Amino acid sequence: MRLTILGGGGFRVPLVYGALLTDRVEGRVTEVVLHDVDAGRLSAVTRVLAEQAAEVTDAPAVRATTDLDEALRGADFVFSAIRVGGLAGRAEDERVALAEGVLGQETVGAGGIAYGLRTVPVAVDIARRAARLAPDAWVINFTNPAGLVTEAMSRHLGDRVIGICDSPVGLGRRIARVLGVPPGDAWIDYVGLNHLGWVRGLRHAGRDLLPRLLGDPELLGSFEEGRLFGPEWLRSLGAIPNEYLHYYYFNREAVEAYQRAEKTRGAFLRDQQAAFYEGLNDPAAPALAAWNRTRAEREATYMAENREAAGAGEREEDDLSGGYEKVALALMRAIARDERATLILNVRNQGVLSVLDADAVIEVPCLVDANGAHPVAVDPLPGHATGLVCAVKAVEREVLTAAESGSRAAAVKAFALHPLVDSVNVAHRLVEGYTRVHPGLAYLG
Repeated sequence: MRLTILGGGGFRVPLVYGALLTDRVEGRVTEVVLHDVDAGRLSAVTRVLAEQAAEVTDAPAVRATTDLDEALRGADFVFSAIRVGGLAGRAEDERVALAEGVLGQETVGAGGIAYGLRTVPVAVDIARRAARLAPDAWVINFTNPAGLVTEAMSRHLGDRVIGICDSPVGLGRRIARVLGVPPGDAWIDYVGLNHLGWVRGLRHAGRDLLPRLLGDPELLGSFEEGRLFGPEWLRSLGAIPNEYLHYYYFNREAVEAYQRAEKTRGAFLRDQQAAFYEGLNDPAAPALAAWNRTRAEREATYMAENREAAGAGEREEDDLSGGYEKVALALMRAIARDERATLILNVRNQGVLSVLDADAVIEVPCLVDANGAHPVAVDPLPGHATGLVCAVKAVEREVLTAAESGSRAAAVKAFALHPLVDSVNVAHRLVEGYTRVHPGLAYLG
């Protein structure tokens, strides 16, 4: 079975390959094709993968190419993890937004909109090519903003594109851990959009254990989200929000923390990864060891500004292991082998949430089998969540309109409608600022 990874020179690709190395069952991935527009990054990552596979018998073969059509042909699965504009683009997204006093995070608020506006046209081109060159392939999208990009691609691939994210998995794992429940044995009642969702229940042995957690302030304050949001706010919500909702519930504090930071997250990663790739220009440099060191620092500093604003302290050791590669592998296994699994994924709504239309991509538990991912019916959203979900989905639709039509007015509307942008005038200035620094937004008339 062949897996094509788009963004194959990306820093996190070794996580995916490492997961594949543990899969020894019949029907596993036997060939990995890496595609990237940057040949130097491809070379560096290929070296890391070679060292990972050095002592593994019958490891999946690895091939690299800068030709997109070549990469897509013959693929059984396509894993899309591209970053249009690179980390330099992310750093600009943050800088332009913070200059206007609004959030520049890569998936939330102004930064997420800017990232979406330059990513959607590229993702749509990939979807069209995949439909033509690999019509039977399943596309797994990890490209951010994951929900928005998955919805853009679904207009050309239908339900053969499925979005993944490790945030809900990590959240469910942390809640199960503090409740003393094996994560694999728990049903996580999670609903929302990508980076905008809530855990409303954790069921084990026929009982919902979340009320016990919400009723115990000490237990509630013992894990990441409890420290980030505070037990009192979580008890008021009656749910545990995805960590990215900190940008909404504590927006002023988050923006101030970003403005105080010596470097934004994007600028930190840009410089850190530039040093990693530059170091691997030396053919004698140990590639895997350099990658491991860089990754450990990257994970430890994740959402550092939010934890600083909340006084949440350092991340726990168990939360430094990522997890999106495990979701991707579980998804591929379920489809390729018809091994039924339940995973939280980004898929078309299909009537699950009545407040959104059938084609809106949402993030919910899905039953996965050889026919793809099927969203599970969930209870209606509470009013406070409905408002946010509908508002952000309206923003995503304006981004899609702008990307399809080249309408500058639609782009301005996308910024202006977002709950974290506080003025139409600011929205106009954001569009002006982003079009100045991003050549990929020249299509906006």
